[in-house]
Amino acid sequence: MSRLPGFSGLTAFFAAARAGSLTAAAEELNVSQPAISRRIAALEADLGCVLFDRTHKPIRLNQQGDELFLALQAGFGQIEHAVERIRQFAKGKVVTVTAPSGFVAFWLIPRLGELEAAFEDVTVRIISQEYGDPARPGDIVIRFGLPSATGVDERRLLGEEVFPVVSPLYLERRGMAADRYDFARMTLLTMERARSHWHDWPSWFREAGHPKPEKVRELDFSSYSMVVNAALAGQGVALCWDGVLDSFLETGAVVRLEGPHAISARGYFIRARDGHMANPGVQEILDWFLKIGSK
Repeated sequence: MSRLPGFSGLTAFFAAARAGSLTAAAEELNVSQPAISRRIAALEADLGCVLFDRTHKPIRLNQQGDELFLALQAGFGQIEHAVERIRQFAKGKVVTVTAPSGFVAFWLIPRLGELEAAFEDVTVRIISQEYGDPARPGDIVIRFGLPSATGVDERRLLGEEVFPVVSPLYLERRGMAADRYDFARMTLLTMERARSHWHDWPSWFREAGHPKPEKVRELDFSSYSMVVNAALAGQGVALCWDGVLDSFLETGAVVRLEGPHAISARGYFIRARDGHMANPGVQEILDWFLKIGSK
């Protein structure tokens, strides 16, 4: 296994590269500028190459310096995140929730006031994540899809009944109503990238027992947030999982088309990450989500 350079040299290099000067790096690390210079010189001697183009002021990274800086940036970033999580865990006052952006935007944000009022002594950190994105850390994880086949201890939060919603202005422009409409004359808003994990229109028509028009216009998006925003803007019809768009249905920004609906095995599922239930507040906030989701 390759021997790593000394940590003091790596931190001195990283601080100088990030700050753009040896003086700023010295101030950040609370050492003298000559000490920074010596540490970087020792690092370069260990690596067998220089890392800075010193012919410019301020100093610039050369190709080798760029490569090392990018590696250290990723590594130190993970270390900083881990340290912050450990400190937060010790304080017991921060709970991180990871959820799809559509859920965050249309279900969680309208209820943030209730969440904050229920947990005044806890800071809730929210990380949005689309299907297919790399895993993001969270004490509580909310995902969309089919029930887990791996035995993961999670519970359904939302999403059994699936029905179409549309802006009233869209219906008005086409001379239709919520109880009198024609899918063949409407634009169907779709989300292709997660089709195998999401009810798309063909699968919804099959489950609802309603024939899909042979020719119909579709608009395809990469996230559910974009689908919903297009529906709110009067660009077409979107599928809605029960409970997700309640705030828009209550205000009349969108209306539910009467008639066909489907019961889907897909939905939003919630769990606490392994080993995180001991974090103060996680169980209580998990129970809050389940309670509000069941209303």
